[in-house]
Amino acid sequence: MPARALTVLTALAVVLAAAFVVAPGTLAASRQDGGFADQRSLVETLGKAFAEYWRSGDRDLSPSLARVVDYWSRYHVAKAVIAAILLIVLVALGVLLWKAFLRADARAGRRAALASAGVLVTMPALFSLLVVVANVQGAVAPFASLMSLLPVGAADTALADTIGQVRQQLAEPVGAGRRTPAALEVMISDYALYHVTLVVIGFVVAVAFTGLSVVLWTRSARTGSSDRRTRRVLKSYGVLSAMSSLIMFVVVVANMTNVADPAPGLLALFDGGR
Repeated sequence: MPARALTVLTALAVVLAAAFVVAPGTLAASRQDGGFADQRSLVETLGKAFAEYWRSGDRDLSPSLARVVDYWSRYHVAKAVIAAILLIVLVALGVLLWKAFLRADARAGRRAALASAGVLVTMPALFSLLVVVANVQGAVAPFASLMSLLPVGAADTALADTIGQVRQQLAEPVGAGRRTPAALEVMISDYALYHVTLVVIGFVVAVAFTGLSVVLWTRSARTGSSDRRTRRVLKSYGVLSAMSSLIMFVVVVANMTNVADPAPGLLALFDGGR
């Protein structure tokens, strides 16, 4: 049964990894507009819609921009769901591999193969977790996520002028009597929401990793000294969990700056990261 389960989970992981790449665009396309043919088409439509929205002076998104934003939200929802399922599959696969490693006989080759497979599964599992977090961000704040796709060095005159005006508004200090354009207020608000989402999710993940580390170290301490393999596995994952927790806490703290004062970060985005 374990061998069959390993085969099924491995095949499922491969299918999900492929689906993560090819399926989101199709799943995000609505019956009305059919989505976008490729990334270039999306970026071109976004650039025109963004310039139109800025010129309108309205707070509400223009129909053309709302179409792109809605598509992008659905796109990230699809990717987040697929990545979450992939994460579950990889965790289950990793657990089976390490259990098999602990039960393996004295043949060094079999132990080494199982240990290597366990490590190889752990890395994509952690990556899948990061992908889930990133795509939840994109689903919650799709407009902010889309702004990173804007061709800030575009040759298109209308878009270049629009981006220049956005930069100018963001660079000007807030002072008495200065009125912030409604569109810019929406952009700043969504950019802040984008980072709030990461702060909240990152904090939850960091706490979860901290708790997991404590559990693993506790189980390691309670494991008999004669069972060195089990203790070694538990300690290794205890250290990995602690390190992952620390990294997530650093990410949370770093993003709190953009939550407290989102305008400078948004300006850097429109400056192309300069």
